Amino acid sequence: MSKQQLHITNGSHLTNVLNELNIQGVKLTWQELLCEGPTTEKVGSELFLETRKSFFTQFYNIDLDIEFIKSELDKFNDSENYSEIVLWFEYDLFCHINMIAIISLIQQKKMNLPLHLVCSGRIEGSKNLMGLSELSPEQLLNHYKNKVLLNKDDIDIATTVWGIYCGVDHTLLKPFIVKPSSFKYLSNCLKAHLERFPNSVDGLSILERNILQIIVKQSITSKHHLLGYALNYQGYYGYGDLQLERIINQLSMFYSVTEGEIELNRKGHEALLGHHNFALEIDNDMMYGGVKKIAFQFNKSKNKLVKSISNVN
Repeated sequence: MSKQQLHITNGSHLTNVLNELNIQGVKLTWQELLCEGPTTEKVGSELFLETRKSFFTQFYNIDLDIEFIKSELDKFNDSENYSEIVLWFEYDLFCHINMIAIISLIQQKKMNLPLHLVCSGRIEGSKNLMGLSELSPEQLLNHYKNKVLLNKDDIDIATTVWGIYCGVDHTLLKPFIVKPSSFKYLSNCLKAHLERFPNSVDGLSILERNILQIIVKQSITSKHHLLGYALNYQGYYGYGDLQLERIINQLSMFYSVTEGEIELNRKGHEALLGHHNFALEIDNDMMYGGVKKIAFQFNKSKNKLVKSISNVN
């Protein structure tokens, strides 16, 4: 029996596209959003699965399909049948956190196989960053043809960043923003991650501030309308509907909804002007890997994370 490629995709839609393009090999579909919620360093362990299942139930009222995840992870156990592994992940934070978790898992399983990356983002002739599923068949096949072979340093960076992400001190991520690697968009994603923590002046994350600014700058008629803008203008985050809907609802103290219009209220204007730090007033039970969102604040003038006052020893 000849050996095959193992393709690890960022979702079922892309898996279907690869099948339609007749790209040969075993397909493993990774459907997670490890950029939110608690994680454990040992990906796929019982503790990992229990932790993620509890998170999805609590924050999104979703019953995580553990059996599907296990059936996909079982494909890692056939390493002797694979010639190489191809990762299909995009330019955004959503994809990058999943990607480094997968690379860490591959190392944990001691799969000593060539590891390639197919990653979309900046496309010639397009002003916008593009996801893999947004590419034409010709563009996608060209990306596949030019896939990047990850070297030992790349793999070490990915596993180290994953370990830090699962830990309690995310200030340790900052040196990796300037560390060269084959991951073209890792620097942007790590910068974006640090700015997900409350700003030290107003207590808003960059995503939260962006949503309030959209309300000010655009004529927003409904939460659904606001969601559309938030999805299109989120930069390197790659958040989906569920994630941004949750943030919009969390920010309800800052705006009023009337028939056909959403406007900032006084508190919303105060937040944008930095008159008060609202970090403790926003429901910030969210965890990023091993740390609570509220444990740190992002100091923009120093361009770094600092411990929140309540978390300083």
